[in-house]
Amino acid sequence: MPDITVREAGRRGGNAVKKKYGPGFYAKIGKKGGEAVFKEFGPEFYSRIGKKGGVSVRDSHGPEYYAGIGRKGGEAVKAKHGPEYYSEIGKKGGAVKKPR
Repeated sequence: MPDITVREAGRRGGNAVKKKYGPGFYAKIGKKGGEAVFKEFGPEFYSRIGKKGGVSVRDSHGPEYYAGIGRKGGEAVKAKHGPEYYSEIGKKGGAVKKPR
C-alpha cells in the first residue's frame, strides 16, 4: 500500500465512521463533549477562549479583517433579502419598547 498523508488517513477514517454510524454521530458526540466541558469548566471557559481567539485573529489579520467580513456578510444579507430589508428591521428595532 502506498504511503498516504495524515490528512488522507483522517479523511478515510472519518468517512468510515460516517458510513458506519451515520452523519448525525458527529453532532451527537460533539454535543456530549460540549456538555462535558461546560460541566467541568463552566460558561466562563467559553467566554475566555472566545476572547482569546478573537485577540489572536485580530493580531494575525488586523482590524481590517473584521471590516471585510462585515462587508461580505452585509452584501450576502442584501443579496438574499434585498436592500429594503435593512429599512424594515431598522423600523422594527426602533419600535421595540425598551424596559425602564
